[in-house]
Amino acid sequence: MKILFVSAEVAPFSKAGGLADVVGSLPKYIEKDAQIAIFTPMHGCIDVDKWKIKELENSALWLTFNGTGHKFRLFMCKQPGTNINVFFIHNDWYFTFFKEVYPKWLDPKYEHERYIAFSLAVLEYAKLLNFRADIIHANDWHTAMIPVYLHSNYRFDEFWKHTKCVFQIHNLAYQGVWFDDVLDFANMRKDIVYNEWGVEHYGKVNWMKGAINYSDKIIAVSPTYAKEILTGEYGEGMDYTLRMNQGKLKGILNGIDYDVFNPKTDKIIAKRYDINSLQNKEENKKKVYKEFGLKYNPERPLYAMVSRLVGQKGIDLIRQSENELKSLNADFIFLGSGEKDYENLLIWLSNNSSNIRAYIGYCTDLANLIYAGSDFYIMPSKFEPCGLSQLIAMRYGSLPVVRATGGLEDTVTGYPLNDSTGFKFWGYSGWDMMQAVYCSLGVYQDKYTFNAMRKSAMEADFSWKRSSAVYLNLYNELVQK
Repeated sequence: MKILFVSAEVAPFSKAGGLADVVGSLPKYIEKDAQIAIFTPMHGCIDVDKWKIKELENSALWLTFNGTGHKFRLFMCKQPGTNINVFFIHNDWYFTFFKEVYPKWLDPKYEHERYIAFSLAVLEYAKLLNFRADIIHANDWHTAMIPVYLHSNYRFDEFWKHTKCVFQIHNLAYQGVWFDDVLDFANMRKDIVYNEWGVEHYGKVNWMKGAINYSDKIIAVSPTYAKEILTGEYGEGMDYTLRMNQGKLKGILNGIDYDVFNPKTDKIIAKRYDINSLQNKEENKKKVYKEFGLKYNPERPLYAMVSRLVGQKGIDLIRQSENELKSLNADFIFLGSGEKDYENLLIWLSNNSSNIRAYIGYCTDLANLIYAGSDFYIMPSKFEPCGLSQLIAMRYGSLPVVRATGGLEDTVTGYPLNDSTGFKFWGYSGWDMMQAVYCSLGVYQDKYTFNAMRKSAMEADFSWKRSSAVYLNLYNELVQK
């Protein structure tokens, strides 16, 4: 079985969010059962020398969009620790020029053109490489054009005749919407795809809708999220289309790479530990306090949040509860970047409170140290397709305080149930969040219960080994149809 993964970002080469971790990890766990190729853009932020990325011979490919020819080149390396080929599509005009995976302030039409060009180049390069995939696994709106291309431009192409397409929704909020003239740029015939059973959605092109309609299978990244997106509250205007395609929809929980996220082997943190040496975790807590200029006190719990600072992540609840947070007998660390309003909120709190500190930006080393050093991890998301942060936090023995939505509902066992791994709240308000925080504060004083919960969290299995078996079954079912 041949599987072709396509993604806008792939860890460890390029990363802006959890999508990169998924596409960077899942293939490693199914490598022994399938021949795999991964395609991703050659972003300017990718370190070619570090990963020993080399250009393939005679790789130049010319594609025409709007009457203008664009030159592409193909680079390749191995996914670290595997024999999987990762292919990087190089184009100065669309990707290599930028030092970010998703540059800010781009013209939306240009953003669409970038990923249309990338998707078409993937299909053409796969043919040149003679990688006749049984399954193409596309991810989010950036590659949602691929199932649309297979339905339209390549519908009579013998090379792709038996290929099945899996489309994975990592976040339904971003759908890829633009005016119908973008189809002219994509060289697609409107009479085939621009209708309510294709890409047309309220008078505009919606690439994600096209992928949902034309894919053979749709994957949501957690079972609860798969149910939520069928409703008006979480469906982002796509719930009707998803209900029409409900027979193709399946929720599969993401995993994390336990070889990467492991406090017993992590070389970044201050002191390594496992469930039998939890006392060593306290050394990481001391290091966090030192890094952020807080006075260490073993009787005060440390709450942390490592996140993109966007509305989805529940930062509004932090704003609603800021006075209570400042007066608690606890300390808070925030790390992340995003919308200026939220960045300014955390900077203000950091400058005007004795127990709250923030780092605006992202640093992998600091993030790992925060996971290892914190006692509790706050994740008050408005919605959360799966979430990886709570899985990493549990792996490092930091108990999540989460709003029970999407993957957070599926992965965290709320106190006081047996084998509790964290704390849950349901209403989307600062008051609800604070009730869960107060509950966690009480548990912190009961060291027996607190340490038992830590061990339960660290022993919970959310590895890719478990999830990858579900993916393999799905791929095999499609191939055998």
